[in-house]
Amino acid sequence: MTPSGLERILVIKHGALGDFIQALGPMAAIRRYHPNAQITLLTTSPYTDLAQGCGVFDTIWIDQKPKWWNWSGLWSLRRKLMSGNFSRIYDLQNSDRTDLYLRLFPHILRPEWVGRAPGASHRNDKPSRTSGNAFAGHVETLAKAGINDITVDRLEWLQGDLSGFPLRSPYALLVPGSAPRHMHKRWPAEHYAKLTLRLSRDGIQSVILGTRDDAECIQAIVSKGAAESLNLCGRTDFGQIAALARGAVLAVGNDTGPMHLIAPTGCPSLVLFSAYSNPIRHSPLGPHVTCLQRQKLQDLDLSDVNTALKEILETSSVQGIRA
Repeated sequence: MTPSGLERILVIKHGALGDFIQALGPMAAIRRYHPNAQITLLTTSPYTDLAQGCGVFDTIWIDQKPKWWNWSGLWSLRRKLMSGNFSRIYDLQNSDRTDLYLRLFPHILRPEWVGRAPGASHRNDKPSRTSGNAFAGHVETLAKAGINDITVDRLEWLQGDLSGFPLRSPYALLVPGSAPRHMHKRWPAEHYAKLTLRLSRDGIQSVILGTRDDAECIQAIVSKGAAESLNLCGRTDFGQIAALARGAVLAVGNDTGPMHLIAPTGCPSLVLFSAYSNPIRHSPLGPHVTCLQRQKLQDLDLSDVNTALKEILETSSVQGIRA
C-alpha cells in the first residue's frame, strides 16, 4: 500500500523498440526529479523486461490499447487511470491515442500533464519537437516541466548471458532484417553475404542477429557467406544483444530496432538507410554511429560500406577492412 501523501507519477510509453530505447534516458531523468515518488509506467507487453530492468519504475501497467469504438475498454482504462491518483503524467508517446487519455480525466480532476496533448499543463506542440530524434523531442518537452539533467542511457544495466554462443573474437554484428512491412529498409542479403566474406578475410567473425521474420534473409546470407558466420536468428533477447554489442568490434545493420540496442553501448555502428527513413530523426543514438543513405538500398554498393567500415576500424586495434 502506497503511504498516504506519497507523490504518484505516471509515465506513458508504448514503443516501438527504438523509440523506447531513446526514452530510457528521459525516464531516468524523471526518476531523479521525483526521487521519492511512486512512479508507474503505462506501456505494452514487449517492453516490460526493459522497463523492469532499468530500475526507474515501481509499477508497470500493460495498456491493452482499446479501440476508439470499444467504450467498455475505454471506460475500464479511465477507471484505472483515475485510480492511480496521479499528480503528474509524463506522456512520452505523444500520439493521438495518448492525447485521448488526457480527455478521459474529468477536467476538474486532471493531473498535471507533460506532453503535446491539447489541454496539457506543460504542453509542447512546437514543430521542433519532432524535427529531430525522439530523444531530442523528450529533452525539449521535459524542460517545460523543469527537468533538464537528461542523458542518453548507455544501457550498462542491461546484461545477458553469452556463454551458450560459440563466439570467436574479434567479431562483428550484422543486423540484416527489418519488420516485414518495411522490406524497403533491407540492404540486399547477397551484399551482407559478401560482407561476411570480406570480414572473414580480415579475421573477423560475423554474428548475425534477427527475429523469425528475418529467418529467410539470414539463411540466404549464411548459405552464401563465410563458413564461420554465427547465425543467432531468433536466439537473442534484449540483454544478450546489448552484451554482444559490448564485445563486438563493429556492427552493421539496417534501420531497425536492434541497432538501437547496439549503438548506445559504444559499439561502432554503421546504419544503412533508404529514402523511406530520415537519419536525422531515426538514427540510433550512441558515441560512434555512422549512417549511409541511398534512395534505394539496392543502390548502396558494397565498396561504399567497406570504405565506411575501414574508417571505423582505423581507430580500433583490429586490422582494418581492405577497401
